[in-house]
Amino acid sequence: PDCSCVTARIGDERLTFKIGMAGRHWVNNALAVLAGVQAAGGDLALAGLALAELNGLPGRGRRLRVPAGNGGQAIVIDEAYNANPASMAASLAVLRDVVPARAGRRIAVLGSMKELGTLSADFHAGIAPHLIDAQVALAVLVGSEMQPLAEALGRRIDVRHVASADAALAEITRSLAADDVLLAKGSNSIGLGRVVAALAAGEHMA
Repeated sequence: PDCSCVTARIGDERLTFKIGMAGRHWVNNALAVLAGVQAAGGDLALAGLALAELNGLPGRGRRLRVPAGNGGQAIVIDEAYNANPASMAASLAVLRDVVPARAGRRIAVLGSMKELGTLSADFHAGIAPHLIDAQVALAVLVGSEMQPLAEALGRRIDVRHVASADAALAEITRSLAADDVLLAKGSNSIGLGRVVAALAAGEHMA
């Protein structure tokens, strides 16, 4: 749940390495990097070691422990920088693999995916199976484009559909409890980065 451990064949070489980020999408990215290193005649072993240091990227999978409940903490997975259908599914798969402690829940705060054209409604509704597979207990959906997803989910999980990042923070302030694991993911213009920053600063506790 916290990293990716990989054994790969790159050309004629076999390499076992660790990536400091969790998720199959990071494995795919790393394999592309290693293929480039090999093509350029670089040192694959050193490249593999460097990938272990890849972590804590703001808006791209960074994990934060934030205050929640009576002296407790929650985990925030910060994917707030951007979103498209493939990356949304990948991030929800990462959330699925994180097992909350004790009575913690999985919470997804998802912002609209912008610039999807005429298929936008279908793409948004198509996120529903990934939320259900991730066993998300609460979905806070942000932005008008999220309406088709809210309708697709129906009453299968607790859904709160809000208009703005500020409204999403208000919902989280009311709902976040100790040991919850919260994923924040959406197009950058939605402003979920501000929500993550407020959670990190404990402003939701005021």
